[in-house]
Amino acid sequence: MRYPVPDLLPGAWRESELEVDKSRFITWLCHAPDVTAFESLLAEAQRRHPGASHHCTAFIAGPPGEQAAIGFSDDGEPGGTAGRPMYRVLEGSGLGQVGCVVTRYFGGKKLGTGGLARAYAQAVAQALECLPRRQVVERNALLLKVDFAGEAEARAWLVEHHVPVEAADYAAEGVVLTVGWPSDTPVDLGELESRLRGRLTLLDE
Repeated sequence: MRYPVPDLLPGAWRESELEVDKSRFITWLCHAPDVTAFESLLAEAQRRHPGASHHCTAFIAGPPGEQAAIGFSDDGEPGGTAGRPMYRVLEGSGLGQVGCVVTRYFGGKKLGTGGLARAYAQAVAQALECLPRRQVVERNALLLKVDFAGEAEARAWLVEHHVPVEAADYAAEGVVLTVGWPSDTPVDLGELESRLRGRLTLLDE
C-alpha cells in the first residue's frame, strides 16, 4: 500500500490560524506514525496556549482507512461539533499517519453547533492546503541469499528497483540480505536471478 503522510520531522509541526467571528482557531498538524507522536503534539499545544478555551483533536495513526489507531475529542465543545468534523476532514484528505490539534480562543460570540462544526472543519482544511507531503510504501521483509561474488550485483539491482536493503548477515557461504519489498507489488526476482546466473535463493523467514 502507498499513501501520503505529512513530510515533517519527529517533533515538528505545521501551524495555521483562522478567525471566525472573533474566535481564533489555531491548527497544528504533525506526522503521527503512532499515537505517542500525536500526544506529544497535543502536549505542546497545551503548553504553549494554557489560556485557550479548547484544544480539540483528531488523529489517524496509521494508513488511510485505519480503524484502530484513530481518535477525536471535542475537549468541552458541544458534542460532535469539533473532533468529529476535524476527523472527517483528515479522513477525506487521503492522508495517513497524521495528527491534528485545533486550539480555540473564544471571541465572545457564540457560533452555534453548526457554526462550530464548520469552523473546526475549515480550520483543518486550511491547514492541510500548505502541508508538505511524502509517499509511504508499506513493505514486507524478504530474505535473499547470494554468494559473495553476487552481492554487489544484487545490491545494484535492488537500488535500480527502489528496494531498500534493511540488513545483511554474512556467513562462510555468502550473505543473506533482508530487503523491504513493496507490499503492493508481486515478488518477481527473475531478472535478478538471471543476472546472477541462478546464484540467488529466496529464503523463508
